[in-house]
Amino acid sequence: MADNISPLEAEIRRLIGIAGPMPIAQYMRLCLTHPQFGYYLNRDPLGSGGDFITAPEISQMFGEIIGLWLAAVWKELGAPENIRLIELGPGRGTMLIDALRAAKTVPAFHAAVVLHLVEISPALQKVQERRLEPLGLPMLWHTALEQVPAGPCLIVANEFIDALPIHQAVKQSDGWHERGVVIGADGALAIGAMRDPLPHFEATLPRGLRMSPEGSIYEWRSDAATLEISRRVREDGAALIIDYGHAWYGLGDTLQAVCGHAFADPLRSPGEADLTAHVDFQALAQAAESIGGRSHGPVAQRDWLRRLGIDQRAAALKAHAPYGKSTEIDQALSRLTASGARGMGELCKAMAIADPKLRELPGFERP
Repeated sequence: MADNISPLEAEIRRLIGIAGPMPIAQYMRLCLTHPQFGYYLNRDPLGSGGDFITAPEISQMFGEIIGLWLAAVWKELGAPENIRLIELGPGRGTMLIDALRAAKTVPAFHAAVVLHLVEISPALQKVQERRLEPLGLPMLWHTALEQVPAGPCLIVANEFIDALPIHQAVKQSDGWHERGVVIGADGALAIGAMRDPLPHFEATLPRGLRMSPEGSIYEWRSDAATLEISRRVREDGAALIIDYGHAWYGLGDTLQAVCGHAFADPLRSPGEADLTAHVDFQALAQAAESIGGRSHGPVAQRDWLRRLGIDQRAAALKAHAPYGKSTEIDQALSRLTASGARGMGELCKAMAIADPKLRELPGFERP
């Protein structure tokens, strides 16, 4: 086995040999963002030729709905003459292309936009530049949100938070132990637990989870990204977050890998597959509100899209579609809004974080 391992797996094994079990968060970070061998640094993973397809790649309707949402929220912010439109992890730029095409119906908004793309992948930066240049808008690239200049802003993060590293802890007889990657008895990478329990960990859990049975697994992420988003939008801004996840705290192991449009073992071929884990939207909301942002939602992606008119948009596209395209539009609409394993409508959630002066945002209206 040792003769066939990749350079990144060799590095992971070396680090485990020095320090012992590697926390899941460190493992994810190395697999995704290692400067030489990280998954996101060296490829374009999107589309039919990549490893997965995101909502903007499924249908233009998704980006168009977001574009109209952004224009509406810009008006609620007082229509600033210069608005920083920031996308975190813009992929191939598809969502922005569709969003800004739809936003041309609000010419003043379109004219106010300066694009700021937060992207760590040099390969994807090149794709974005080539595809977005025809928009004729000012564009700047950054590797972190902190690098974007201050000022009125709109932030979009679609399937971004789920790729941020998670920690996991497992309940054992003597307390909660952080889970990590180890070298198993058969010589392969495996999941194990740190020897010593995490001190006072149970007191940090949501009250409803503190009496969990042995074997329970709890996941959490650093609040750093959410706090930075909230800091940016709590005065003259709003952020839209759409991702896979759960609305309330829960237990369970959601770490997964995707390669070639199929689920894979997260511990095999490090750096060759996309690693993600579900988003805890309740934790996002609490972190955002702790420093002065106002959270809206989460709501199911299906409900959010339908409140904003995706069914009507699909009908309009079908009315002018070439022969045979109506079925494709129906299939795309179903994938974006359907429940179950093959649909994104229920598992994906939408949430906004905004300046508290924005009392209610489109799609998040209370029933």
